[in-house]
Amino acid sequence: MEALLAIAIGLLTACGVFLLLRARTFPLILGLTLLSYAVNLFLFASGRLRMNAPPLIRDGAAYTDPLPQALVLTAIVIGFGMTAYLVMLSLRALSESGDDHVDAKEKL
Repeated sequence: MEALLAIAIGLLTACGVFLLLRARTFPLILGLTLLSYAVNLFLFASGRLRMNAPPLIRDGAAYTDPLPQALVLTAIVIGFGMTAYLVMLSLRALSESGDDHVDAKEKL
C-alpha cells in the first residue's frame, strides 16, 4: 500500500512539474493543481496509514493521527482558493493580451 501511494505521489509530482514548464496558462494551472494534490497525499501519508483505527487516543489502542487529516483539509481549501484566483487572473490576462501565453509574447 505504501509503495502504491509513493508511486502515485511521484507520478503526480512529475506530471505537475512537466505541466508547470509549459508556456501556456491552462497547463500551468493544471500543473499547480496536480502538485497540490501530491502535497495533500504526502501530508496524508505522513500520518501513517492505519486501517479501521479511530482518530481518538485510548489506553493501549492503536489510533490514527488526526493532525495530518486536518492539514489536508486545510490544504484542500487553500488549493481551491488558489486555483480559483489563478483561473480568474489568467482569464483577465487572456482578455487584455488576446493570448494565453505566459509571457504574453507571440511565438517565434
